[in-house]
Amino acid sequence: MNKNSNGFTFGFAIIMVIVVGAILASAAMALKKPQTENVKREKMKDILAAVQVEVSMDEAPEAFSQYVKERLVLDYNGNVVNTTTGEINPTEKTDAFNVDVKKEFKSIDNPEERNYPLFVCEKDGKTFYVLPLVGKGLWGPIWGYLSLKDDLVTIYGASFDHKTETPGLGAEIKESFFEDQFKGEEIKDETGDFAAIKVVKGNSDPSDKHAVDGITGGTITSVGVQEMVNRTLKVYNTYFSNKQG
Repeated sequence: MNKNSNGFTFGFAIIMVIVVGAILASAAMALKKPQTENVKREKMKDILAAVQVEVSMDEAPEAFSQYVKERLVLDYNGNVVNTTTGEINPTEKTDAFNVDVKKEFKSIDNPEERNYPLFVCEKDGKTFYVLPLVGKGLWGPIWGYLSLKDDLVTIYGASFDHKTETPGLGAEIKESFFEDQFKGEEIKDETGDFAAIKVVKGNSDPSDKHAVDGITGGTITSVGVQEMVNRTLKVYNTYFSNKQG
């Protein structure tokens, strides 16, 4: 075979493309599994953080199994459409853990067609309800988790995060000084009706059980958090009200 011929050069190039492509595909597949596992564990950590359980990535799976007793999926009207317990099956799309609320928020315009996951947790003999949040900040998506005590009125914990909010301003929503303000706030008024949580510019009234201080210089992000929290709570409040009778 003439190694200097055009045919040999062309054939060799094709073989190299195939070989390199196969190597890259294998490498991508090898990396995908640990990346998927890391995403799963990070989500577990975030859910647990909403009930004030702080764990490492390595500890997340065991702690999640310990504290999260049920995984529910609600529809827009607060009806339970699926209940899952035990081990998470990543291929089971109806499992609340596998519902991608960020993806649905972005791709499904009608909120009535979205799924609403709810995680029922037990800690120190008490029951807590964790719900995911997703909304819009100044520069991009914001998200988080909120937990309620078993009275289904009082917020027990909150955790927020973002993708591209401004450091030192809107990005502060993920800091504890902001998140901790939500603890003890209430989602219903004295008559039992839904009460929106206000994220106030300036100093909120400490006696107001429905208001927290916004981020200085991060007004639009603060408004985004307020909209995200209340839009989501309204849906879940229907379920909570039905549960209370």
